Amino acid sequence: MTPKEQRNERLAERIIKALKRRNMEAFYCPTATEAVKKVSELIPDGNSVTWGGSMTIRDMGIPQALRDRGTLEVLDRDLVEGAEEKVQMYVRAFTTDVYLSSANAISEDGVIVNIDGNGNRVAAITWGPKKVIFVIGLNKVAQTVEAALARARSTASPINAARFDIKTPCQVDGVCHNCNSADSICNYVHFLRNSPHGKHTVVLVGEDFGY
Repeated sequence: MTPKEQRNERLAERIIKALKRRNMEAFYCPTATEAVKKVSELIPDGNSVTWGGSMTIRDMGIPQALRDRGTLEVLDRDLVEGAEEKVQMYVRAFTTDVYLSSANAISEDGVIVNIDGNGNRVAAITWGPKKVIFVIGLNKVAQTVEAALARARSTASPINAARFDIKTPCQVDGVCHNCNSADSICNYVHFLRNSPHGKHTVVLVGEDFGY
C-alpha cells in the first residue's frame, strides 16, 4: 500500500465514522471499479433510479453499469431532448426509488455541501426519492464546513461555469465573485448535516473524480 493509499484509507475511516453519527450509511471504495460495483449492489432489482448533473457519476460509468443490469428502471436525463422534457425528467426524479448524486465538497466531520443553479439536484437530495446515494471522490474532502463551502464556491463552481459555457464573472478569471449574474449557478446552497430518516448513503472513492 502506498503512502497515499494509507492516507486515503485512514481519512475515509474518519469520515465514515462521522457520517454514521449523522445517521448515514457509508462505505469506502479505493477504486472507481469497486465503487461502481458497490453502488449497483445498493440498488435492488426492480427499483427506479436517476441522477443529477454529476460528472462523477458519468465519468465513473455508473449510468451504463445500471443500464447493463437490465433489472432496473433507469431514467436517463442525458437521453432527453428539449427544455420541457428535461424539466419533466427533473420532476420525475422525485418519485424514484433511488437518486444518485455527487457533492461539491464534504467536510472531514461529514457535512455534505452542494451548490445548485436550478435547485433540482439539491431539492431531490432533500425530499422525494426514497433513497439518495452520494458518490464522492476524496479529492472533495475539506477540513471544515467553512472550507467545504469555500471549495464548492471557489473550485467546483467556476469549473462548472466553464463546463456550461455561461456568462459569469468566474468564467473570466476563474475566481468566485459572489455575483448576482443572471447566469449564476450558485443560487442554492445546501448543507446536509444529518439524514433524519436514514435515506442517505455515501460511497467514498479513493480516486479523484468530478470538480
